Amino acid sequence: MTLRHIIGFIATALLFLLALALGRSLWVHYMDEPWTRDARVRAEIVNVAPDVSGAVVELPITDNMFVKRGQVLMRIDPAHYAVAVEQAQAAVAARRAEWQMRRADAARRADMDSLVVSKESRDNATSAAASAEALYREAVAALDAAKLNLARTTVVSPVDGYVTNLSVFRGDYATAGTAKLAIVDSHSFWVYGYFEETKLPRVRIGDEADIRLMSGGVLQGHVESISRGIYDRDNPQSRELVADVNPTFNWVRLAQRVPVRIHIDKIPEGLVLAAGTTCTVVVKPAPSSHRG
Repeated sequence: MTLRHIIGFIATALLFLLALALGRSLWVHYMDEPWTRDARVRAEIVNVAPDVSGAVVELPITDNMFVKRGQVLMRIDPAHYAVAVEQAQAAVAARRAEWQMRRADAARRADMDSLVVSKESRDNATSAAASAEALYREAVAALDAAKLNLARTTVVSPVDGYVTNLSVFRGDYATAGTAKLAIVDSHSFWVYGYFEETKLPRVRIGDEADIRLMSGGVLQGHVESISRGIYDRDNPQSRELVADVNPTFNWVRLAQRVPVRIHIDKIPEGLVLAAGTTCTVVVKPAPSSHRG
């Protein structure tokens, strides 16, 4: 066996061993390392609904516009509610006058001699004054409610965020309690990574994580929580409230994916995040995570 054959054999063996090592490292990376390409950027979507009904007379916002908390989103026609305030003010004035009259009448009867005014008459006057006071306070409460409705014709943003999918226009009729627009809370972005159940043992709350957006951006975060339940499609509940287990004949069992919530530590300035976009999450287990 010549030196050339020996060198060739050794080189082939080294390449074979290198390929084995590389293959094993790739296998461990893809099968055991806690990472997933099935991740989504999420955010809290605030549905804004007016407290009062009416026509939209002002809409000082545009689609995808950034708004501050307390900024005006839209105004509803206040005419009917302004009239309601005037009516409530008139009712308060009338109830106040009646209460003052009944109170003065009860005071006069209380000062009269019992030979002139009977005890029953005094009691009736006192009760009438108390009833008039209650009606007055009810009118005051109705006035407060009317003023509140008038103030609520101006709809403001409850959070800092971005107006999204704006589909309301000036002149539309807004119904109380029915959402008219949505705002993406700019301070609420997080990531949901769907990890295979075989990788969950290496994921711990508090572990650091790299978030790699498909747009090329990289974010730093940490594991905030792990979901404790997913829907079992093969085990629905029957009408008798017992498990209805469908027979399966599959030889291959696929690992289920469990949502893991990743908190974004900091969003780099200038990076545009959009809820629903795809990303890759790589969890970097802490040294304590490896201890049995």
